[in-house]
Amino acid sequence: MDLAKYRARAEALVSQMTAEEAAGQLTYEAAAIERLGVPDFNWWNEALHGVARAGTATVFPQAIALAAAFDPKLVGKIADAIATEGRAKYNQFDKEGDHSIYKGLTYWSPNVNIFRDPRWGRGQETYGEDPYLTSELGTAFVKGLQGDGEHFKAVACAKHYAVHSGPESLRHEFDAKASKKDMEETYLYAFEKLVKAGVGGVMGAYNRLNGEPCCAHTFLQQKLKEWGFAGYFTSDFWAIADFHLHHHVTSTAPESAALAIKNGCDLNCGNVYLQLLTALKEGLIQEEDIRRSCVRLMTVRYALGMGEKTEYDGIGYEEVESAAHLRLAREAAEKSAVLLKNDGILPLSQEALKGKTIAVIGPAAASETVLYGNYCGTGSVTVTILEGLQQTYRASRILYAKGSHMYKDADEDVAAPDDKLSEAVICAKAADVVFLCVGLDATLEGEEGCAPNFGLAGDKRDLNLPACQRRLVEAVMSVGKPTVVVQTSGSSIVTGAEERAGAILQLWYPGVRGGEAAARILSGAVSPSGKLPVTFYKNCDDLPDFCDYSMKNRTYAYYEGEPLYPFGYGLSYTRFVLTSAQKRGGRVAVRVRNAGDRYGETVLQVYRKIESADAERNVRLVGFLRVGVRAGEEKECFVRLSPDRLRLIDDDGNAYRYGGEYDLIVTDGSGGEPVKLRCKG
Repeated sequence: MDLAKYRARAEALVSQMTAEEAAGQLTYEAAAIERLGVPDFNWWNEALHGVARAGTATVFPQAIALAAAFDPKLVGKIADAIATEGRAKYNQFDKEGDHSIYKGLTYWSPNVNIFRDPRWGRGQETYGEDPYLTSELGTAFVKGLQGDGEHFKAVACAKHYAVHSGPESLRHEFDAKASKKDMEETYLYAFEKLVKAGVGGVMGAYNRLNGEPCCAHTFLQQKLKEWGFAGYFTSDFWAIADFHLHHHVTSTAPESAALAIKNGCDLNCGNVYLQLLTALKEGLIQEEDIRRSCVRLMTVRYALGMGEKTEYDGIGYEEVESAAHLRLAREAAEKSAVLLKNDGILPLSQEALKGKTIAVIGPAAASETVLYGNYCGTGSVTVTILEGLQQTYRASRILYAKGSHMYKDADEDVAAPDDKLSEAVICAKAADVVFLCVGLDATLEGEEGCAPNFGLAGDKRDLNLPACQRRLVEAVMSVGKPTVVVQTSGSSIVTGAEERAGAILQLWYPGVRGGEAAARILSGAVSPSGKLPVTFYKNCDDLPDFCDYSMKNRTYAYYEGEPLYPFGYGLSYTRFVLTSAQKRGGRVAVRVRNAGDRYGETVLQVYRKIESADAERNVRLVGFLRVGVRAGEEKECFVRLSPDRLRLIDDDGNAYRYGGEYDLIVTDGSGGEPVKLRCKG
């Protein structure tokens, strides 16, 4: 959207404001200016995977799950649905005079930080560890949420700018050290793409970056100018207060307010900007600093339709959690699930289990919490894994045992340790097949202050299941019955069942229709097609220190070890054969054949590999495409290559064209034979 026409109106409006009135618009709870017809406005709203914290809404799979679908079109459809529900809610909230927090249209999503370390609790909010995948999905989210109309349907916000991925406990004081190469190659890539796609907002991170706080960072603000950013810049909650309280780059709140606004931070999520008039009086800032930021904010509000009718005013409340949106949520959960292992046990059809006994065991089975992840709304009707299996296998006898608490030694108060374990063993012994449902939820990984996980501030200590669940896995696996593990998490985990389970399905945090989607995959109604957007490591032993922001030995692009499951990996119930590939300009033409007996979808992935370790150690994703192929069909597909990712970045952060020979490796990540193309740069 071209914001120029709205900017002219904003400039005219702000010119009529007093300095006090203009300053009052620069906090997230912006006051009304009745004499100018400016209503009150709350900038703080969330929509990571559905309208969040504003009551009932469709809860789609968590962002990391959406990344596993490798499907920008799907993400765009979901973002459009989120904006529709957001408008529906806003239209009614506005009629009720409710403009409070979480009720507006400026959403602080998506999170396009790079998931560089599997211990980071907020990694579930991201699109994974690859900058290109992140940028493609983030761009699709922005365009879907903001729409292509005369006004913004809603406003997206790229966060957290920049170089932000834990530890959560140190984020208010931490100074992330990143090289110029890592900045350009990894940390800034997605932000640049989203800005150039027209994202309406950017949020600064809590931490410092190479010595400067990110919400007042000269280099980061200069990059935004270079990229042509025309929206508004906001601090994270309380981040400006960290300047004097924790980073100690200033001494007082007025000094912090001055540093932030002079360095490009328009909006304060917090209360430090209440000191702007004091800073003005003390000569720390000029009135123009206040007015400049106010113009940017009013430009966005006019673009949303402040003071006039919009094309979205007719969206009614019936759009909230509509049948179409719930179907989309189930589709997304189905496309997101990743089949990590299958010895042939899956699929288990309804007919195959008719009249037989199924044991559904584990703390994730009947949990609604595992469906949601963090930053979520509230579903009026949810389908847990247990409920999905009960609905699907109606002709089977289903036994259920929780088996353990999610993380406590005893599930019931004043009970003996492992109080539910023997029940799980009893059910497993009585069953013909076991669905063992284990994993994490948003109480065990997430944001500081939101996940009460053993004093780790939302981060994970390691990749293992909690001890009580590890004991459950061991006890159930020792029974020796055919067992399928269904695991929930927003990150890489190790269950202890990798060697002995017949199959493992990674469900992530799959949204309100997650249990239905899981059952459809397990029963074979749908073939799994998700691919890992992060590396699943065997453990953390050979990973760098959590606080080390160098990309060395991190993510699939730099990791020097052998992963448990690699980035881009995911099995199917059918078999895809890549018969040939040719580079045609900026695309790779791939012929893919479905050699199985059922329709399936997969993700064609193109990686660049340079043999010279000095140039690039590992493969690098340069293109991908989700495709569907009927049984026995062969089709030609065209995968667009990213010209940016075909370039190399030197130690000074400069991009250059590699002139030597390199390979393009085409795979679908399911273990089949890849196709290689020798190319010249």
